[in-house]
Amino acid sequence: MAMIRLLKPLSYYKEKYGTDHYGLNKLYLLMEKQHNRGQEGAGIACVKLNANPGDEYMFRERAAGTTAITEIFNNIASMPTGSFLGEVYMGHLRYSTTGKSGMDYIHPFLRRNNWRAKNLALCGNFNMTNVDEIFASIVANGQHPRKYADTHIILEQVGHRLDREIERLYNECSADGLTGLDLTHAIEERVNLANVLKSSTNIWDGGYVMCGLTGSGETFAVRDPWGIRSAFWYKDDEIIVLASERPVIQTVLNVQVTDIHELQPGEALLTSKHGAMRLEQINTPATKRACSFERIYFSRGSDVDIYNERKLMGQGTVEQILPAINYDVEHTVFSYIPNTAEVAYYGLLDGMDHFLNEQKVKRIEALGHSPSHDELEKILSMRIRSEKVAIKDIKLRTFIAEGNSRNDLAAHVYDITYGSLTPGVDNLVVIDDSIVRGTTLRQSIIKILNRLNPKKIIIVSSSPQIRYPDYYGIDMSSVEQFIAFKAAIELLRERGLGYVVDDVYQKVCLQLDEGVNDNSVNFVKEIYAPFSDREISQKIAQLLTPSEVTTPIEIIFLPLDGLHRACPNHSGDWYFSGNYPTKGGLRMLDRAFIDYYRKSKI
Repeated sequence: MAMIRLLKPLSYYKEKYGTDHYGLNKLYLLMEKQHNRGQEGAGIACVKLNANPGDEYMFRERAAGTTAITEIFNNIASMPTGSFLGEVYMGHLRYSTTGKSGMDYIHPFLRRNNWRAKNLALCGNFNMTNVDEIFASIVANGQHPRKYADTHIILEQVGHRLDREIERLYNECSADGLTGLDLTHAIEERVNLANVLKSSTNIWDGGYVMCGLTGSGETFAVRDPWGIRSAFWYKDDEIIVLASERPVIQTVLNVQVTDIHELQPGEALLTSKHGAMRLEQINTPATKRACSFERIYFSRGSDVDIYNERKLMGQGTVEQILPAINYDVEHTVFSYIPNTAEVAYYGLLDGMDHFLNEQKVKRIEALGHSPSHDELEKILSMRIRSEKVAIKDIKLRTFIAEGNSRNDLAAHVYDITYGSLTPGVDNLVVIDDSIVRGTTLRQSIIKILNRLNPKKIIIVSSSPQIRYPDYYGIDMSSVEQFIAFKAAIELLRERGLGYVVDDVYQKVCLQLDEGVNDNSVNFVKEIYAPFSDREISQKIAQLLTPSEVTTPIEIIFLPLDGLHRACPNHSGDWYFSGNYPTKGGLRMLDRAFIDYYRKSKI
């Protein structure tokens, strides 16, 4: 997401920067710099302050597809002069995860009214775990939403509270004897969006940053009390900017990282129609559980903290890699797949360099006080061998094929770098940022790496085993898709522990039906309890090794405590640990396990 509030008249930017499109240009850059998640659509909204009655003052443009940003701004460029020129802007990039797709679901959503202050544009980076409860609450207030979709429901809920706020002010200002435009202007001067947010968000359960703007120019951005989703803001005397990621603000406005502030859990950034900004606590902060998967994968690695954290994640896998290669770094080649794992790869190399330097010191000390030149040269010439063993062929598009032909295309998505290791002699260590389903590993990557004929292939994940669904914004909403879950189920069957699955089913059903322990126990953890992390990793390797591959395959995951050391300020680890920050998340896990269990019995 991105929001912009210009604090000067448009003529100011025309004179100083040579264009009255200054705000629009900055919005375009903020959106493009966050176009890093394979978005399927985008939308923007704009409010023009001080428009005359009868003139349009609130604009919206949306487009679907991966080229949506370009399409939107091309459309705006072809509009009549003055269209989409305003002081308030909001943009959103949609990356559908557990929801539906299509133009009807692309943000911002718009709620129209003839009162400027009642017009509302809304967008969000969110997923609510209690949409049913929110829906029931607005129906109880007499509303009849036209669609049962989370964003539509949130729009109607917030819009209803905004209507009530305007009506409260209408009565208050009317009692003061105001009428006509004086009444309208007085209402707009007194609108308090904090009231709207406090009466709306108090029942929300989930991870969110929700942004909105009204037709009269007020804006808000509010963050969930657990700090699951992130947002950052910057202000000077010309502009207020909010975005989902910090480095995009640094880049677009050319400011220092110390000038940018993080929106805190439960906090809202609010601006009035005159551009007065304030921060207000909307909901009491809970224990902060900022999403660690944002750090591992989704956020841009150009952020100074994320870059260092990802390096530490890669470095944290070294202790497990060394015994896997029998400490033989001389005959081991290190690489990475895909490109998003590159920073973790640098951390891995740093860790291996540190180990090698220790070995060099020990060997030099063992030579005595008068080593020969050749002896020293042999030791000091030892290097960690890093190669680019696979290159992604971005021209291939597997979605155009079906069935077996699609699998065949998937096997050629990467080109191998022949000659990058000695066949039958060298080990190959390849780091990835995460292993969720393992489908690409089994269908493509392991087969491709096997063409090099290494002595052994070690696949390294710079994140822990993903064992549990996520319900706060990432596309991981069922249990059976996870390769770690499949491995645990397989181990239970092999060891005669199948009854554990039945026991868990009975417990989650009881918890949901009767509210036992107020939905506070994660019984699905019992699926993994009988096994060590290493046992599950070994089973994962077996499940992901194609039948035609005879090269030994080992899979290594970053330990959970290694993640916490790398990301001490982002403790949201429920997809790894099963420790959900809200009751809604745990309730949805129970439902997901019930769905899995019943399907497995068919």
